[in-house]
Amino acid sequence: MQHNSVLLAQNSVRRSLWGSLFLLCFFAFVQAQHSPFESAIARFEAKLSADVANDSLGAITAGVFVGNKVVWKKGFGWADPANRIPADGETIYRIGSISKSMTAVLMVQMINKKYFSLDDPIERFLPEIKLLQLPPGSKPITFRLLATHTGGFAQEPDLPDAAAGPIETWEQKIIASIPTITFIAKPGEKYSYSNFGYGVLGLAVSRAAKRPFMDLMHEFVFTPLGMKNSAFILTPAMKVQMSVGYANEQASPIGPVKPAYEHAGRGYKVPPGGVYSTVEDLAKFAMSQMGLLPLPSFGPNELAEIQTRHARSNQNASYGLGFSISDAEPGMVIVGHGGSVAGYSANLVFEPAEKIGIVLLRNYNRGSTNLGQAARALLKELVTVRRQEQR
Repeated sequence: MQHNSVLLAQNSVRRSLWGSLFLLCFFAFVQAQHSPFESAIARFEAKLSADVANDSLGAITAGVFVGNKVVWKKGFGWADPANRIPADGETIYRIGSISKSMTAVLMVQMINKKYFSLDDPIERFLPEIKLLQLPPGSKPITFRLLATHTGGFAQEPDLPDAAAGPIETWEQKIIASIPTITFIAKPGEKYSYSNFGYGVLGLAVSRAAKRPFMDLMHEFVFTPLGMKNSAFILTPAMKVQMSVGYANEQASPIGPVKPAYEHAGRGYKVPPGGVYSTVEDLAKFAMSQMGLLPLPSFGPNELAEIQTRHARSNQNASYGLGFSISDAEPGMVIVGHGGSVAGYSANLVFEPAEKIGIVLLRNYNRGSTNLGQAARALLKELVTVRRQEQR
């Protein structure tokens, strides 16, 4: 009896050893089939898959682009959990404050067309701004100050329901909100992130160009770049691909109700956070900001201005015109923006020198994956691998 127990134990150990050996050989085989660049993406894919499964709330769609090509994109989880519709590479999400980057690019294009200059006071085109209660001794608020978050505004106005209501009335919400906004600092004094500031910026750009803001964005950004699944108002075809948002931040009611409500209108939040898009379309937008895809009235000088560090936003990063800019390490610059609205979060980052970028889109707010940290970590790894391969 004791002899049989020993034999069974020995057999169990052998099976365990053979199993471990098999797994080691399997992973070695998988590693051998991929380049270090591909292996980094494969590890990232496995981590995202596990995170989304653990969250059990919705979906993430992710993409990697190199040069002017998306080399990998994939959906994880459910775009519509209630109807068991899986996410894929074409799923549409709200992108939140990445919309600000597009608004800043549009502003620079209109400057190129000589409608105004970066340091023009916005009251030239938006006289309603005189309703502001400016701090004593303040200088005029300019396009530059709004685009760099140095206008001194608080993040949001005090108007009830400023961020609610039909999208067609967003301009009226801006005007009605102006007397209610408070100041964190004097204009030009320091960085102070403001959604409202970008709303005012978008309206001032529209007034200067004498064209509706959303029309300008389609004509000068979406259409030239072939961003066919990007818009402020969902088309019937886009609704089929649209993910269902699930709010799970403490500041919002938990569940899908508020995200669904905001599809009908976001109040003033059109220029600062109103865009719907996909991984593929955001990659195209980033490619234009790496000088790889052309935009009308946008050349090397405009690109340089966009990515100039205008204001220190925190200890590790600065803000350009609509983009956050930071040094991942000496010689490695990361440019991008994040976004979060009710039921959706997003992150877009790219490294201009190596022309590599990451897009992450999610239809819930909080989860196992910190989108900003995950995107930056993968980008840093891919840039490092690419540079090692080029030695």
